[in-house]
Amino acid sequence: MAGNLSGWDDTITALATPQGIGAIGVIRLSGKNSFEIVNSIFPSKNILQMPSHTLHVGYLMYGDKKIDEVVISIFRAPHSYTGEDVIEISCHGSHFIQQQILQIINSLGARIAKPGEFTQRAFLNGKLDLAQAEAVADLIVSNTEASRKTALQNMRGGFSRSLKEIRDELLRFSALIELELDFSQEDVEFADRQKLFSLLANASLKVDELLQSFQLGNVIKNGVQVAIIGKPNAGKSTLLNTLLNEDRAIVSEIAGTTRDTIEESININGILFRLIDTAGIREHIVDEIENIGVEKSFEKMRNASVVIYLFDINNTSEKELAEMNKRFQAENIKALFVANKSDITDKESARILFSSYSSMIFISAKEKINIHQLTNALYTIAVNDKATNNDVVITNARHVEALKKIQESLQEIIRGLDVKLSGDLLAADIRQCLHYIGEITGEVTNEHLLDYIFSKFCIGK
Repeated sequence: MAGNLSGWDDTITALATPQGIGAIGVIRLSGKNSFEIVNSIFPSKNILQMPSHTLHVGYLMYGDKKIDEVVISIFRAPHSYTGEDVIEISCHGSHFIQQQILQIINSLGARIAKPGEFTQRAFLNGKLDLAQAEAVADLIVSNTEASRKTALQNMRGGFSRSLKEIRDELLRFSALIELELDFSQEDVEFADRQKLFSLLANASLKVDELLQSFQLGNVIKNGVQVAIIGKPNAGKSTLLNTLLNEDRAIVSEIAGTTRDTIEESININGILFRLIDTAGIREHIVDEIENIGVEKSFEKMRNASVVIYLFDINNTSEKELAEMNKRFQAENIKALFVANKSDITDKESARILFSSYSSMIFISAKEKINIHQLTNALYTIAVNDKATNNDVVITNARHVEALKKIQESLQEIIRGLDVKLSGDLLAADIRQCLHYIGEITGEVTNEHLLDYIFSKFCIGK
């Protein structure tokens, strides 16, 4: 979808860098009057005569008053982010100076941009499709290497290219079937049904791979919630501190020290893991506050993607582990059994005692023994069982819902081929599938959907 909607031909401005004091701040303008507005307050050069993609240093002046010494960056349409005339003013990072410049620009006819309006204009002017535009927002908030890489891949059009291949083939077959309808009296077939069936089967496989990639995409985008569960004094807080490499949780020999959950995040191989240190689980608790903490522990356990069941190897029986394992299986909880304090025990005897738990990890949280083995196990659980052969990873729930509709539509077309559906009905099913593809890329959309999507962006992007 390209071309401006009504009311999108004015000039907008906003601060493109985060609020706060820094070395510089960047103020962006986009629209037909951008050059005229800046030229009127930048006497050093005639901006109107300057070529695109050039930088110019000078003072911003408002009347006889010098506002700031700035660098002006010029991007002429259509070779700009939005596809319109764009100017970026790099000023000093003072909040006062930035607000003064914005107020002056505003008084000269540019309005303050809405959240995501620059990217929305880029979409409307055909610089990005809708899936790419949404990837811009993901890239801005990416906080790990994996989330950055995935967002950048989708922003460059990786996801869109996957859909375009399907769309182009469907469009070709749709045109041939429509042509058949013009020659309905001749009883001819321009569209090879066998080739169409093969296309649909391959398209269905691609869509299924994209849908399966969302499991990994959700991990990459939102991280993995890991609850550290165990009896009092099992070493949960020590383990949290060791994983974080800092003293975040209070460590004490007194049982029941942790009475509330403590949550922190770590980055393992580019994936964000949200660690939750919980109150120790035990029976016959007299302290009401501790009891509340234990209830929270069970709640976090049920909501976590992965549970680390940490136990003191020196005072835990195989029967206790069997009971916990039975509970995890009953509640469909993915758990890692981690034997702590293995530095003060006979490891070989312990391995024999717990031989039925082949994936058990023996560590010492205090001495930092085998911690790397634990982090590798966490990463494997989070990523490897969700690995996909597809280079494109879906991270957007809206795309997932549309892909499900595309998959259903593809299956409907296949069923139509099986029962030798008439050309007009087959063409209608293909058009429906193309509609769902267009919902993702933006060929099919409306102002309400666009407003919803771009309202989630930051102002200035």
